[in-house]
Amino acid sequence: MYIAMNRFRVVPGFEDAFEAQWLGRQGRLSEVPGYIEFQMLKGPKAEDHTLYASHTVWDSYDSFVAWTKSEQFRAAHARTGESKVQYLSGPHFEGFEVIISEDSAGNRRSQAA
Repeated sequence: MYIAMNRFRVVPGFEDAFEAQWLGRQGRLSEVPGYIEFQMLKGPKAEDHTLYASHTVWDSYDSFVAWTKSEQFRAAHARTGESKVQYLSGPHFEGFEVIISEDSAGNRRSQAA
């Protein structure tokens, strides 16, 4: 499995607009092979920003890369430049290969590297 995360540092006062923007987006991830799940996370507040992170889980790194090259990706990001949200800087991407996974029953499996 592969986890892709983007961190967003949203300027104070723009949190509601940021959340509404994401709630109003048409989801396109489920149309792409290898997609497992998505979460938008709201993190701690600092003086100059509120931290958010988008978190997608894929069956493999190759599936994630295919998403970034897909028509669904282009459509999902087509209106990005129209955002009224203010950020400290652009999104910061982090990607992770899953090496150990444990489910709610405590069943653990290791992933091949």
